[in-house]
Amino acid sequence: MSEQQHLLFELGSEELPPKTLLKLSNALLNNIVSGLNAAELTFTGSKAYATPRRLAVLIENLATAQPDKTVEKRGPAIQAAFASDGSPSKAALGFALSCGTTFDRLERLKTDKGEWLSYTQAIKGQATEQLIPDIIRQSIADLPIAKRMRWGSFNTEFVRPVHWAVLLFGDQVIATEILGLTTGNTTLGHRFHAPQAITLSKPTDYEAALFNQGKVIADVEQRKTIIRAKAEQAAAKVGGIAHIEEDLLEEIAALNEWPVPVTGNFDPRFLELPAEVLITTMQTNQKYFPVENAAGGLLPHFITFSNIESSRPESIQHGNERVVTPRLADAEFFWNQDRKQTLADRVDSLKTIVFQEKLGTVYEKSERVGKLAERIAGQLNTNVDHAKRAALLGKTDLMTNMVGEFGNLQGIMGRYYALVEGEAPEVAWALEEQYFPKQSGSPTAPSTTGQILAIAEKLDTLTGIFSAGLIPTGDKDPYALRRAALGALRTMIENGLSLNIPELCEFALTQFPHSFDKDATHSAVVDFIFDRLKGYCLDKGYSADEFDAVMTLNPPDPLDFMQRIAAVKAFRQLPEAESLAAANKRIRNILKKSDTAPAESIGALLEPQEQQLLIAARQSAEDIQPLLARRDYQATLNRLAQLRNDVDAFFDHVMVMTDDLELRASRLALLNMLSEQFLTCADISRLQS
Repeated sequence: MSEQQHLLFELGSEELPPKTLLKLSNALLNNIVSGLNAAELTFTGSKAYATPRRLAVLIENLATAQPDKTVEKRGPAIQAAFASDGSPSKAALGFALSCGTTFDRLERLKTDKGEWLSYTQAIKGQATEQLIPDIIRQSIADLPIAKRMRWGSFNTEFVRPVHWAVLLFGDQVIATEILGLTTGNTTLGHRFHAPQAITLSKPTDYEAALFNQGKVIADVEQRKTIIRAKAEQAAAKVGGIAHIEEDLLEEIAALNEWPVPVTGNFDPRFLELPAEVLITTMQTNQKYFPVENAAGGLLPHFITFSNIESSRPESIQHGNERVVTPRLADAEFFWNQDRKQTLADRVDSLKTIVFQEKLGTVYEKSERVGKLAERIAGQLNTNVDHAKRAALLGKTDLMTNMVGEFGNLQGIMGRYYALVEGEAPEVAWALEEQYFPKQSGSPTAPSTTGQILAIAEKLDTLTGIFSAGLIPTGDKDPYALRRAALGALRTMIENGLSLNIPELCEFALTQFPHSFDKDATHSAVVDFIFDRLKGYCLDKGYSADEFDAVMTLNPPDPLDFMQRIAAVKAFRQLPEAESLAAANKRIRNILKKSDTAPAESIGALLEPQEQQLLIAARQSAEDIQPLLARRDYQATLNRLAQLRNDVDAFFDHVMVMTDDLELRASRLALLNMLSEQFLTCADISRLQS
């Protein structure tokens, strides 16, 4: 046998859950690869396959055995290895026994730290085919399956009942038991088009054999590419463009082994509904791709995919049209019914929904958000009335039929209903934008009122949940507070909103009537928010020491914080940066350790170098004032960098801790002046060289 062979494992089952198929496939591949690595079995490549009825992994050029290796074991020190009469001690005999040998076969290991008994053992690597079954079984056991099921009289468990298993190493079957099945070299093709068994002669035949004999496209990415291309072709035939979202594309690929496009139509009258309603109905409920015109408006068509090549595709088309029509009719009914009552009319009904036991109802939350939004709008000198109105109506679409049926349209429907009712566009759009950013990396709210409502909503949730004692721990975050904190930060920073986080959190906490430690809660929630800011900064390419240099000053405004950290990053690129950072560290240490307080005013200085530094420091203090006033921290640090030569000369020629206490106090005052100037931006002594 060659020293390397390809390995194929395939597990066939009932239809797997489409939303988790790719997750299971990737996990199986990763688990097997990890098992091979742990067993020290080398290979050159790996690939996962997944269809609705199978999970498979191909390992390329897998070593046929573990490498042989030599293991050296160290025993007791020589002085403990012999009794007084020179015979082997109990420790030496015990070591030999543990090595499976006799004392006379032990060796001596000499190092610069001493001499020990030792034993060198050659271990022959195990054959790969002996190791693979356990690696496969453990890989399956470790899959992220939320709920496993049993079937028939078997005690085995998996996400769905299993029917066949392939385990080929080269051209040989590794015969073993996997989930109650005996492994072989036969797989099954498409359930309807090619249900017969397909014999595989070697692992690399797998993909082609399934395609040519089984009418199965085993590669998920290939199926996605085919589905996308066929959907675009089908949409073009009706004069449109397929609206394809990645999540749905992945789900359709997980539902079909042999995807065949089918174009359907619906009554154009439904186009009067909000586009998001039609898209949600088609995508979420029916797994259809909507069809748009060149301007992005919807057309009365959809693209679905069948898992079979039907001799009567029109029957599939008509069947889907019959199914989608009543769903669209229901949405039309909800749209008409909801507009019989305004959002303002629904405010009182929010009193019936509990937000959280200690924090009261959604109505009470809306009141708190309104006051917080009013405060933020006032600080930003923008339209306070818009902010208050948006907060009042913010959650009212929860009480509509449409959101009751399509929960993912919360906020979106609020915007539509508000516009229909004649609310100010800024208010209407804020009802949707309060939920921005909707996911990691997605845009923040574009309108000012939307930004204010998004920040107020998130800060109320953060402070409220913290006050209720429900602080996230580990990976548990049921109220998505990490996302809320990051969303609030991004909204402030990316839209240039200068706001004081500790002050806003303090105000938000005053609105909760239940009993809790306000000071401790305030400290905890502010720390939590700034921890998220650290993650944001690291993701943006700033280093941990740059963050610490700014965080030492505790700037309360995230926008101001980012301006400072950007200045620090630019500063450290200057040739003067390393020297000044070291000097600042030295200055801080001197001031910290000195038992002499700096003089209130700087008296006579003796050395020309300290006199020159005083002149330079007074000039820089004057120069940076207007720069600080406009928050130009980069220019401030650039100006302070000009002090480098004078600072270096000072430390080269001046002894700060002189015996002359008056002179010492003056010199400490000079250093304190320098330290305070740099601390107007950041503590650059925190920067690592």
